[in-house]
Amino acid sequence: MASHGVRRFKPVEKTPEERQQELRKIDEYKSLESFVSEKVEVHVAQQIFTPDTLQKISDLLGRNPEYYTVWNYRRQALRHQFSEAETSSEEDASTVISDLIKNDLYFLIPLLRSFPKCYWIWNYRLWLLDETRRLLPLAVARPFWEQELALVGKMLTLDSRNFHGWGYRRFLVETIRQLGTPDEAKGMTQKEFAYAKKMVGANLSNFSAWHYRTKLILRILEEHGATDEERKKILDEELDLIRQALIDPYDQSLWFYHQNLMCVFDPSMADRTMAPNLSASERLQYLRDEIEAIQEMLDGAEDCKYIYQALIECTLLVSKVGGSLQLDDRDQILSWLSELKKIDPLRQHRWLDFERSL
Repeated sequence: MASHGVRRFKPVEKTPEERQQELRKIDEYKSLESFVSEKVEVHVAQQIFTPDTLQKISDLLGRNPEYYTVWNYRRQALRHQFSEAETSSEEDASTVISDLIKNDLYFLIPLLRSFPKCYWIWNYRLWLLDETRRLLPLAVARPFWEQELALVGKMLTLDSRNFHGWGYRRFLVETIRQLGTPDEAKGMTQKEFAYAKKMVGANLSNFSAWHYRTKLILRILEEHGATDEERKKILDEELDLIRQALIDPYDQSLWFYHQNLMCVFDPSMADRTMAPNLSASERLQYLRDEIEAIQEMLDGAEDCKYIYQALIECTLLVSKVGGSLQLDDRDQILSWLSELKKIDPLRQHRWLDFERSL
């Protein structure tokens, strides 16, 4: 039997010793779970959490990090320790709380290595970082976030296209910006733009890095109060960059970024782009130049559906800016659709529906 193209194999029969070992592990897990649940209920009522209970919670999470209720137990235990620390002097309290949070962050590292996609670990980690903002002076809290940014940088080095990791990085950067001065925030934007540029250079197929680049460009332009001419210069540079990257027209990630850039010329979306104030004639000229550049890509890549789709999208944008679809443009779109139906037969009904709509 096969599922999703993967052949299923009959599982290897376990020996009696292996089955016994597995049953022992299950019994140990159940006993540990029962112990933690009972102890936490008692401790919540008495507001007392012992180091032994916290250790048992750690053991249970090490066996099953998907057990979200136990993460809440750990939060309760740590909050109790925070409360105890706050009865000390301000300096001592800050030191104790910092050590508690630091130790818990270290505790999570081996779990992340074993279960990198477990949401509960990352959620708990963010909770710990948020506690630094709530409980510690700014000068003490900010390094925790900066160190976390270094950690996620290592994670993205191992898996540069992990969009969860990119989302986590954006959240960290936004928080660090809020914890700093306006000048520090601007410097952070420039550093992140350099980082995104490096990641794009390392892997042109990294759509997450391209997407992040777009967001950072918009922020840089806003922070520097860029003029329309400066914005137009950036747009020209980005168009040149994506054209150079599209030396491989079969890479869908690059066409996603190209599609994003084309939003600049869409009157309904332009105000949210890097060059919102282009005139209609400027938009039309850009689009005609783009159509010409894309048509040149067809030489040797006549079987690339992304090229035809981009040509159709750009031509439709021309009609949107100009107010109507010209007869010549309509005929040209129909010819590109004819090619798409040949090279992408699985979506033939989609192309037929689109053809009828013209």
